[in-house]
Amino acid sequence: MAEAADFQGTSPSPARRWLRRSGALLAGAPLLAGLLQLPFSGPAQAAEKASVADAAGSGPVDINLDSLSPSTPTDGDTITVSGSVTNTSKQTVTDAHVGIRVGPSLNTRSAIDTVAKRTSFQPGLDALEVGGKYVAKVAKLAAGSSQRFSISVPVKDLDLGSDGVYPLGVSLTGRTTAQQWDQVLGIERTFLPWQPDAADTKTKTTYLWPLISTVHLTAKTGSDEQQTPVFKSDDLAKEISPGGRLDQLLSLGNQLDVTWVLDPDLLASVDAMRGGYRIQQENGTTIAGKNQAVANAWLDKLEKSVQGQNIVALPFADPDLASLAHHGKDVTGSLSHLKDATDVAAGTVETIVHVKPSTDFAWPVDGAVDPSIVNVATSAGADKVITRSDSLRETGGLPYTPSAARPIGGGSTAVVADERLSTAFQGDMMKADSSTLAVQKFLAQSLMINLQESDNERSIVVAPQRMPTASQAQSMAVALRALQQGNWSESQGLAEAAKAKPDPGATTKVPPTSSYPRALRNRELPRGAFERIQKTQGKLDKFQVILTHEARVVTPFGRAIDRGMSASWRGRTAEAAAFRKGVDRYLDELMGLVHLIEKSDAKLSGRSATIPVTVQNNLVQGVDHLVLRLTSKQPTRLKIGNGPYDERQIQVAGEHSQSVKFTTSTKANGPVQVDAQLYTEDGQPYGHKVSFEVKVTEITSTVMLVIGGGVLLLVLAGFRMYTQRKRAAARRAEGDPENGPEAGGVRKDTDGTVDTEHTEDSEDGPERASGSESGADDPEQPSDPTPDTASESADPSGTGERVDR
Repeated sequence: MAEAADFQGTSPSPARRWLRRSGALLAGAPLLAGLLQLPFSGPAQAAEKASVADAAGSGPVDINLDSLSPSTPTDGDTITVSGSVTNTSKQTVTDAHVGIRVGPSLNTRSAIDTVAKRTSFQPGLDALEVGGKYVAKVAKLAAGSSQRFSISVPVKDLDLGSDGVYPLGVSLTGRTTAQQWDQVLGIERTFLPWQPDAADTKTKTTYLWPLISTVHLTAKTGSDEQQTPVFKSDDLAKEISPGGRLDQLLSLGNQLDVTWVLDPDLLASVDAMRGGYRIQQENGTTIAGKNQAVANAWLDKLEKSVQGQNIVALPFADPDLASLAHHGKDVTGSLSHLKDATDVAAGTVETIVHVKPSTDFAWPVDGAVDPSIVNVATSAGADKVITRSDSLRETGGLPYTPSAARPIGGGSTAVVADERLSTAFQGDMMKADSSTLAVQKFLAQSLMINLQESDNERSIVVAPQRMPTASQAQSMAVALRALQQGNWSESQGLAEAAKAKPDPGATTKVPPTSSYPRALRNRELPRGAFERIQKTQGKLDKFQVILTHEARVVTPFGRAIDRGMSASWRGRTAEAAAFRKGVDRYLDELMGLVHLIEKSDAKLSGRSATIPVTVQNNLVQGVDHLVLRLTSKQPTRLKIGNGPYDERQIQVAGEHSQSVKFTTSTKANGPVQVDAQLYTEDGQPYGHKVSFEVKVTEITSTVMLVIGGGVLLLVLAGFRMYTQRKRAAARRAEGDPENGPEAGGVRKDTDGTVDTEHTEDSEDGPERASGSESGADDPEQPSDPTPDTASESADPSGTGERVDR
């Protein structure tokens, strides 16, 4: 913002008040004393004596101003200043005292900044002490030692004039062993806002009170019906426990008139703890969380605190709009995640705390904007962008701070937060001294805004850091309580501030991309982060179409993808990458629970057979809309169905498997590679394919001829046996003595060999005989192996035949 208060006239007669209160101030300026040849003496002048070296350093005594009460005094009040003094030198300080100095009122906001930056006593710029009796004696202060002090001064003795911001100094005056004269050895400066009566026109002030945290939930859930959530750690429980950061923010905000800014992910994460949760361990296991009662208490308190209040819901998980604009928008599908995160925001907040929030506001990191950030921020439906005055700078030379609302084109409004007020509590507020100085400077800047254009009502917005620490929140609360009890400001909601009439001279031009701060750009999420996110989304899209209860997977993974774009990852690049990789890996694990069972090589005998393929579903829910395809790599040798491949629709219940049989037919012998692959209904491969080899041993025509020849030989052998038996019977009937019954069935052939035969009246008859004992001419021996294919049939085997595994 351009300097918004460099003008004169805030105090009607500063020169007269200065002369009346400072008296012989010129004695503290050696240069002027030398020029004017004015001889000065006395304790007051000695106390102001300081060398150039003194002015350049911070002094040998460090002063901590721990409290100033009241922060915004009125007529009749007594101001009490308390703190401590510490001797940082190696010399003992003696004959010292702590006093208060109040200078003339300041005229500009930049003058407040200038005074706050001074670290040493500067004669001519720092006022004289207020009255000799309003001091705290410090008789002796050894090297390295500290001593506390407290000084109370009635406001009437400060000789304050008209409304304004007065610099207030707390100094220690004393002597050292090396310099035995009174001198200012240390000073601390702050500000005293003076507005004893209510202003005719008050500044409308909007203070954003953010309840935002880092990412705590993983994408993992239990396989039970409740889908027990799994947290990265139990740090969230610490934040919401009594005394924790988020607990203090909630308790402090409950006492103030603020606009709550909520991240729905925080509410969803705490809500997930209420029904039981688990905590992920380094070794991959999980343990049960034990802070359900803490989660219940915090959400109950939040619900009561926000009823009837101004509430703004950010997109789910507070996505990093600048990173998305600079690195993610060119990755196809990335902007859809912002839209999705915005769509679920209102429903999440309303479901948990039963209040409908506004989702019209986008809040880039530190309020830094450029055209691409504005375009991305408003692409999801938000038409108001919270920016900051150090980004949308004033260029028109306005002598005052304009109202926050600015039309920036395209139906969008920039709500410009004041940079000085918004960054007032970003430092370390653990020390009381730091907190007190920050509070007083905040109040001084706020009053100066109101004094600039006392007749024109303006709306000012304060957007502090996204995740203030507990000590920062405490300092913010102290300042807000003082402001809301003061006489120059009144509270206003963010929605009203956005509707305020814009100042016609205020800038409305969004700064170019080249002006985006390098320090912020270096902390943005890289393009690779959005590519990983989109890769995960692609897998999720493929996975959800096969699920019978897709919400059990789509909802937790959709929210995990949103968390991967969170602004809270800034400055934690490695941790952010690990989170996104973990989400992707876990999705792979779930998708892998639906898979094909590995098959060993098979042997196929016969012209046709069936090949079984098994689909395993280890998910709790069933899967559907899957297609199983079995493909032969050599269809001329082995056909699947009627061609090179065949496919079947698959539906498998949860924690079950299903075997599918494919009919095959062979054309030639030899090994054939067969691939089994699952597909979604739109033809996308799902999971890994399973490949195995089928060895075809078909019965060919040559084999059939051999078998046929063998059958023919058997028939001929049987016919020969029959004719021989018939001739033998005929001879017996003719009474041949040589071959008759008397010979006992033993006959000699002409070649001298013996032919043994059973008689007609043998015990088992002729069928048993011919099968029980074999002659030399039998075509088959008892030891011959059984053929693979029955001799009486050369037809293909039935389709019920299984493949040898």
